[in-house]
Amino acid sequence: MKFLTASAVTVSLLFMAVLGTADYFTPDSYAVTEGGSPPLRLSNALSVVCSGSEDVSTISGDTVSPKSYDAQLMLYGKIPLKAVRVSIVDQTSVVLCGKPFGIRMFTNGVVIVGLADIKDGSDTFNPALEAGLKTGDVITAINGKPVFKNTEVQQAIEKCSGSPLKFTVRRDGTNLNVSVRPVRSENDGLYKAGLWVRDSTAGIGTLTYYDPVTESFAGLGHGICDTDTGQLMPLLSGDIVPVTINGIARGRKGSPGELRGYFSEDTAIGTLLENVPTGVYGSLASPLGGTAIKTAMKQEVKTGPVKILTTVQGSIPQYYSAEIEKIDYRDCAQSKNMVVRITDKNLLKQTGGIVQGMSGSPIVQDDKLVGAVTHVFVNDPTCGYGIFAENMLEESRSSVLKEDRKVS
Repeated sequence: MKFLTASAVTVSLLFMAVLGTADYFTPDSYAVTEGGSPPLRLSNALSVVCSGSEDVSTISGDTVSPKSYDAQLMLYGKIPLKAVRVSIVDQTSVVLCGKPFGIRMFTNGVVIVGLADIKDGSDTFNPALEAGLKTGDVITAINGKPVFKNTEVQQAIEKCSGSPLKFTVRRDGTNLNVSVRPVRSENDGLYKAGLWVRDSTAGIGTLTYYDPVTESFAGLGHGICDTDTGQLMPLLSGDIVPVTINGIARGRKGSPGELRGYFSEDTAIGTLLENVPTGVYGSLASPLGGTAIKTAMKQEVKTGPVKILTTVQGSIPQYYSAEIEKIDYRDCAQSKNMVVRITDKNLLKQTGGIVQGMSGSPIVQDDKLVGAVTHVFVNDPTCGYGIFAENMLEESRSSVLKEDRKVS
């Protein structure tokens, strides 16, 4: 009896562990194209099966499939693990890019990237720190007047004559009012608040795709973060320009390497609309031609060989072989959904693997866009992360809708 009891407890614990693991490592929702009704095969063990009374089969004529329906994530087709939601979306085809582009971006407010002591006689002060300001805060106004440039913050502080200033800052999505009393610096006699600030940034990345229907583009596969704070930079405005790659710093263990290039033209070819964790998104000034390719849903992505389209010399992209070694289907993964290893000998010889500037390079599997390169492993530049194309496409559509609402 003791043995049977212990066995039953062990089986129950194992089953609970399976349920917990399945819930943690699998998403709560899936997207399928018209006609892609359950069962959806995720692996040899996992599948998604319709659980409701809805008829999700695609029927021609006047009958239209529902836009979404309830389903169950099943283990070996018999054991229900959790309830999920399946949405039916239109099949989307995009034009692959793989071309480098330059980014010029101005922040929505002025970002605090550091704090510094001010020497006044025999004492040192840090007015910003004493007022409670932190690195990563975004200054949006001083004494009620909006600020967008470093010079506007500098001038407001220098002209205060030592009077307190009311700083309006944005921190973790919340607006705060803080009183800051600048002090006179003995070095130059000017009033200062002990702040290092930034209002813009520039860099090089790779365009992932162009959507000819919405005339929008997606790139990078991860957001643009401040180099000092590591936080996402709030976008006020920005544009993209053509880039020519003219050099490579090879990646080595402990040093990720980078593509080196220059802005080959000053005229903008597109406008930035979003800078979010899954990448940068915007609209192009003129349509981009090329062969359209279908995008894959996340459940279609499998481990195994892939091709990466990227540019490591000049401005013409080329395909290189790689392999998806691991897939993370969790909703919280955002821009780190896949582990990708470069296997192409030519690319390894030129770059050492994935280098900075390759972020956004399209990943193609079975003639579908499955994702884009996002990050490199510092201790192993032959490997890096990739994002699902589905995640980028969802954000791309969202950015276009937001812009349409602004215009209307």
